[in-house]
Amino acid sequence: MSAIISISNLTKTYKSGHQALKTINLEIKQGEIFALLGPNGAGKTTLINIVCGIVTSSSGTVLADGHDIRRDYRLARMKIGLVPQELHTDAFETVLATVSFSRGLYGRPRNPAIIEKVLRDLSLWEKRNDTIRTLSGGMKRRVMIAKALAHEPTILFLDEPTAGVDVELRRDMWEMVRSLRANGVTIILTTHYIDEAEEMADRIGVINKGELIVVEEKSVLMKKLGKKELTLQLQEPLAVVPPGLADFQLELKADGHELHYAFDASVTTTGSGIAALLRRMSELGITFKDLNTSQSSLEDIFVNLVHREPKNGK
Repeated sequence: MSAIISISNLTKTYKSGHQALKTINLEIKQGEIFALLGPNGAGKTTLINIVCGIVTSSSGTVLADGHDIRRDYRLARMKIGLVPQELHTDAFETVLATVSFSRGLYGRPRNPAIIEKVLRDLSLWEKRNDTIRTLSGGMKRRVMIAKALAHEPTILFLDEPTAGVDVELRRDMWEMVRSLRANGVTIILTTHYIDEAEEMADRIGVINKGELIVVEEKSVLMKKLGKKELTLQLQEPLAVVPPGLADFQLELKADGHELHYAFDASVTTTGSGIAALLRRMSELGITFKDLNTSQSSLEDIFVNLVHREPKNGK
């Protein structure tokens, strides 16, 4: 699958000396949903704003659907839609007027049919003659998305699109994002809701302190970095973990009635894993009455990555 966004050696240092981005290299595939995760101040919004032409980079290049965002600014911008975190729009304008105006800003000719489709897809058509100030926060968020889609972009940036909206509306927006992707729109999503990325993303990028620390297929990332845990409910309690089980990372809980085994599911070396543990327990005469397994979520992986100490100790 070809890249619709290509970012090469991108950096950003502000006049204050703060280095917001440190040599970012990233390709986003056409038609994918890419989730960019990171703590506050990690550089997510700076990166998005550079690609969207709002902030100027210190060095590096960005291509949007083959167009350099500096040399071919107008053509590049026509390919991109942006839904920012903040709700910036004219409070006294109607929904229909503000969305139609956004289309004109990008040099697109009037097309009432396109505007109607966008508004209907976002459940805004019945609100088209309402002024923005009369809408709920969730509806205002939908208007921002409609404004971003009015000029028919092929790339859509959603910067915290569900911040401050209720769970039901979040679910509705997830469905809308999937339908956009089905129609060929590439989605780049930043979010504080890890379940949002876990639910929708094809690939995950984690940024921290201005650096991309991982970019990976979601399924591969969870398999590669996800930990599994086995809990064994013992027939008889143990006072300590027997020396014969010292090769395994085991922990006694529930007053010795539960044995917990944390392991990496991707590591299958001889003598490790659930099967080897159960064999060893059988040899030692340790019996159990029940067992269950659980796997770390994307949130666990994210927290682990962000708080991992750099190799150079800095």
